[in-house]
Amino acid sequence: MPAAWPLATSAQEGGKLPRVAGLVSATPTHPFAAAIGRGLQGLGYTDGRNIALEFHYSEGRRERAAEIAADLARRRVDVIVAHLTPAVTAALAATKTIPIVMAPAGGPLQSGFIKTLARPGGNVTGLSNMDAEIGGKRLQLFKELIPNLSTVGVLASTVASDPFSTPFVEDLRSAAAQSGITLVPVLVSGPDEFEGAFAAMAKAGAQAVIVQGFFDPHRARLIPLQMKYRLGYMSPNRDTTVAGGLVSLSSDYLLLYERATLYIDKILQGANPGELPVEQPTKFQAVINLKTARELGLTISSLLVAQVDEVIE
Repeated sequence: MPAAWPLATSAQEGGKLPRVAGLVSATPTHPFAAAIGRGLQGLGYTDGRNIALEFHYSEGRRERAAEIAADLARRRVDVIVAHLTPAVTAALAATKTIPIVMAPAGGPLQSGFIKTLARPGGNVTGLSNMDAEIGGKRLQLFKELIPNLSTVGVLASTVASDPFSTPFVEDLRSAAAQSGITLVPVLVSGPDEFEGAFAAMAKAGAQAVIVQGFFDPHRARLIPLQMKYRLGYMSPNRDTTVAGGLVSLSSDYLLLYERATLYIDKILQGANPGELPVEQPTKFQAVINLKTARELGLTISSLLVAQVDEVIE
């Protein structure tokens, strides 16, 4: 067994508190830290008493995530809890020995983070959000919202910005081919390219757009473009739909954040992350913003309203 895995146990035995660091792909207002704290408290941990918690926020910036991960590796924290794929990518680039808990990540197999779901094999384990496996469900939901749907845009990051864009787009491309929908992917590196991307998708005849979660921190800039170009905005984040996006389909992120603490606990007890199976969600949340639907001229059937998990009036 690699010498790194028992570090937390050794720290506890030596009188030092095991250090668990969260690398968060968002701003400090994000609910991730509170959810991790709740989960750990339910397992008997109290910050400052039998565990030392710290959270660092990349604000969606790749270079910032890399800086944080490098610092955590230098300080040899006992566990890195990585929020979403960019954080996992940064953490794995910084260390191959410190245990990394995906909380969650999209496409961990496709991204090369793990060898198999059942036996990850390295220093990474945790949860998948299956964000690159539900393209068919997303397109089906759009078809129910827009009966004459024929063309859907995809706003995704460049591979250099976030390699997850490749499995994310390919999953949607495969689903679109099976359902007879034309897909218009546009890859951008940052917010300055949002306007041009929406214009290009609208010009190509897109009636809706699916936005990669990487850009969720920029929802305030994206939501107005939805109305300007009349493209129904689907996000993998409920908060974006609450803020004015048309619809979201995702796993229950708050639940996944809390479940990540089970992995933290096992690793602090000495478990090898490479032998802890990666967990996948079994249920996905669909949320629709009816106000936005009306502003886009869409009529949402009472049947669909009854089927979704939440309706924002």
